[in-house]
Amino acid sequence: MNIAVLCSGNGTNLQAIIDNVGSGYINAKIALVLSDNKDAFALERAKKAGIETVVLDPKDYNSREEFDKEVIRNLKKRDVGLVVLAGFMRLLSAHFITEYKDRIINIHPALLPSFKGSHGVKDALDHGVKVTGVTVHFVDENLDNGPIILQRCVEIRNGDTEESLLERVHVEEHKIYPEAVKLFAEGRLKIEGRRVVIK
Repeated sequence: MNIAVLCSGNGTNLQAIIDNVGSGYINAKIALVLSDNKDAFALERAKKAGIETVVLDPKDYNSREEFDKEVIRNLKKRDVGLVVLAGFMRLLSAHFITEYKDRIINIHPALLPSFKGSHGVKDALDHGVKVTGVTVHFVDENLDNGPIILQRCVEIRNGDTEESLLERVHVEEHKIYPEAVKLFAEGRLKIEGRRVVIK
């Protein structure tokens, strides 16, 4: 199976997937790393691993849908079967989500449905919860809302800062995102309403 990873930043989750493809844990090929940010370090990680990269600047497109159509064109050209969002800081259009229905996954640094949005770690800390974590889910039309594939808990400790908590959240992310990609690539995920059954 060909995978595309969409990134906007550092790409630590991309690196975890690259490493797990390289070790044979994930039986798939990363056919493309696409970014909306020419300075994303994720692009360097991809180049170092010999993976093709594409940069698309949103400012070159008149609308989100026009941008997404160009992303889709790049995915279809490489026969991509799974789209992995790894710190991709753009909301996908309905057109994109329909085109790749049940074939787009995302990782979120909280236990969904709690603390949706781009500040999951900070929001959990500010709220005073004792446990937060990581969620891998399918992407649908609503933000951080699709059926949940995997979750892992991370305990919040006394004296935690956003940085210290984020560090432990990342450790779990780098374990469960490759696991979710592996399960998808092996055809072991079945969506039944809101539930994802692992076969």
